[in-house]
Amino acid sequence: MSHVPLYTDAAGTVQIEAPESLIAGSMATIKVVYTAGKFGIDDAGSVKLMLRFATDSGRPQFDRPNAPNYVSATASNGAVLDLTYDPMGSERPWWKTIVIRVVKNFLKEGDRITVVLGDRSQGSAGMRVQTLRESTFEIRVQANPFGVVKYIDVPTVRTINIVPGKPVQWKAILPTLRGVADAFRLCIKAEDACGNPTEFTDHAFTLVSSHPVQGLPERITIGEKDHPYVIDGLKVSQPCDLVVTLKDEAGKAVARSNPMRVQAEPPLRQYWAEFHAQSEETVGTNSVVDYHVFARDRAFVDIIGHQGNDFQITNTFWRDLNAVTAEFNAPGKFITLPGYEWSGVTPLGGDRNVYFSQEGRQIRRSSHALVPETEDIATDCNHAAELFEKLLEAGEDCVAFAHVGGRYADLTVAHDGRIERSVEIHSSWGTFEWLLFDAFDLGYRVGVVCNSDDHKGRPGASHPGASVFGAYGGLTCVLLPELTRQAVFKALRDRHHYGTTGDRIFLDVQASFGGPVTRYLDDPALGTADTEQVQAAMMGDIVKSGAGSATLSFNASCPTPIERVDIRVGKKTVKTVRPYSAADLGSRVRVIWEGADDRGRSRMSNWDGSITVAGNAILEATPINFWHLDKKLEKVSDTELKWQSVTTGNYAGVDIRLAHADDGRITIKTPYLDLAFNVRQIGFEDIEFDAGGVGRKLRIFRLPDVNDTTSFSFTAQVDLPEAGDNPLYVRLTQESGHLAWSSPIYVVK
Repeated sequence: MSHVPLYTDAAGTVQIEAPESLIAGSMATIKVVYTAGKFGIDDAGSVKLMLRFATDSGRPQFDRPNAPNYVSATASNGAVLDLTYDPMGSERPWWKTIVIRVVKNFLKEGDRITVVLGDRSQGSAGMRVQTLRESTFEIRVQANPFGVVKYIDVPTVRTINIVPGKPVQWKAILPTLRGVADAFRLCIKAEDACGNPTEFTDHAFTLVSSHPVQGLPERITIGEKDHPYVIDGLKVSQPCDLVVTLKDEAGKAVARSNPMRVQAEPPLRQYWAEFHAQSEETVGTNSVVDYHVFARDRAFVDIIGHQGNDFQITNTFWRDLNAVTAEFNAPGKFITLPGYEWSGVTPLGGDRNVYFSQEGRQIRRSSHALVPETEDIATDCNHAAELFEKLLEAGEDCVAFAHVGGRYADLTVAHDGRIERSVEIHSSWGTFEWLLFDAFDLGYRVGVVCNSDDHKGRPGASHPGASVFGAYGGLTCVLLPELTRQAVFKALRDRHHYGTTGDRIFLDVQASFGGPVTRYLDDPALGTADTEQVQAAMMGDIVKSGAGSATLSFNASCPTPIERVDIRVGKKTVKTVRPYSAADLGSRVRVIWEGADDRGRSRMSNWDGSITVAGNAILEATPINFWHLDKKLEKVSDTELKWQSVTTGNYAGVDIRLAHADDGRITIKTPYLDLAFNVRQIGFEDIEFDAGGVGRKLRIFRLPDVNDTTSFSFTAQVDLPEAGDNPLYVRLTQESGHLAWSSPIYVVK
């Protein structure tokens, strides 16, 4: 290709007029003034304004000056300008691009183009600021002065501090499983409307515990300088499910902690991990140091991994990242895992998350697409099978997960159980049970992890914001004898963990067989494996049994009421257990929509719709998993609801309280389904309607008027009909919309 000299005086200059700081999610106006350089701008030339992919600022529009997110542009010399927006219009990560083209006349040196983001002059409310906190928000500018579509960077030095807003909710966080003798802590934080931790607080609270807690104060005051607010050295003297409630000065409960199961002598403790997110050095937000500080001091996770896209990790950043993980790693307190996301295209295997047990290991990239250094290009592994092969040849102490993001993992292309121990079935991208089902179909024995793949600077507490991410970020609970890297890696290899869609749930799932069974200490499909005799199997175990059934023992304690527990063998739900019976049902009806368009980036399904009721009335309607700030549930009248909603493999819905339990008729309209039936038809079991796509469907069922069951245990006899593998696991659903999955117990017959 021909090369245009990068004349230092050709680019021009830019001035950005905006406040020093803006509140996340607020409406604002930002003025960008570009002044042409020596060559001006040709009548086929253009200027670009670029934002990071991770930003979820309002989508620019140019033809409705009285509507939000209106953008205008004028030339000082009267040249005619044309504006377009391209969400992938520049080189990653600066994808989101406004292009201002000169379509009539031209600009000479010193002429100006003034772009107003959120132009309020004709009635617009302004431009919606991104919902995520960022201390160095940038608008980058490039110029194409010669009209040859060769852009030159225009130097900009201005950054804007995007800060959280006022508190709208409080959260109290406890550990999930501890022993009677264990000291523990209570962590308290406030979040704004966008899910950002906020320090704009000056609040007094009363702390009320469900059981006596040594060291817990009765009253606390949290000011702006008291963050993070952590009460250490707490103890409980007896087994219990501990919950701490935060009450304001009026006595109103503003937060209820997750439950902490306290046992006399638990052999393992439960620790929470965020294995997967990114920082600004690749495609995320805020620095890698801020990333680790947030995970430790704002999300309060115990284990953190960093997973930058490999094709954007320079050798310098790889060294810096390893230095940061080494610095932050603190056995017993906070564990870091060095690693990266092998980001191969789906035809060559798709995304895989790679974790090392120590720093300083060789990064084997899928490509050097955005890495300028080429001296180590021979270490690239373009195919996932080659990646696994090279990691094994090098004797690396590492594990990997299969991931669904932009480039979803295809297990039919590559998998090696010696390294790839689990599949990630939930993240901010959505929910992907199909990846686990693929593994079952292929005979692979994998565990379940859930993470966020957060791009917004919130690892471990990842609100999806208002862009392509459709779900709250997940968490993985790891069962450990101690909080060390060595213990974490052993648990990952043993699949001793479970995943959630973000809630901290206590979950214990075991299987027994009426006598001792053989437990494999590693997957026997990978070679010779040592064995031991056990009376029961825990989640992740591989056991051999000649029994035709298993007794599944389930025990859970949740932050919100439990809706149901699905017991599965492989892809099939063999039994659903609820903490209530058909006799308990009342006038509460739940409508759920879920699924995706496809497996790839275009997975988002638009469920904008309505419900009308005839011969009855809607007393109350509560949204479920409405994460998008711009998409709301509206009660139009006592007989009509409307909503805007998207799903990306996960589910959303509405909980409706009717005036009369059995009267009238309900009509549901969505882009995929138009349905109508009598209210009396809605009962204990789901009425389900297929809507195409990937797991896309609508369900409707009835609930008790009041369900306050947050702790639930049972045993169930489960038939094991298959010769070979019987993957036995549960999926727990809370009324809040949050889910949990246990890693399967693989019963080999």
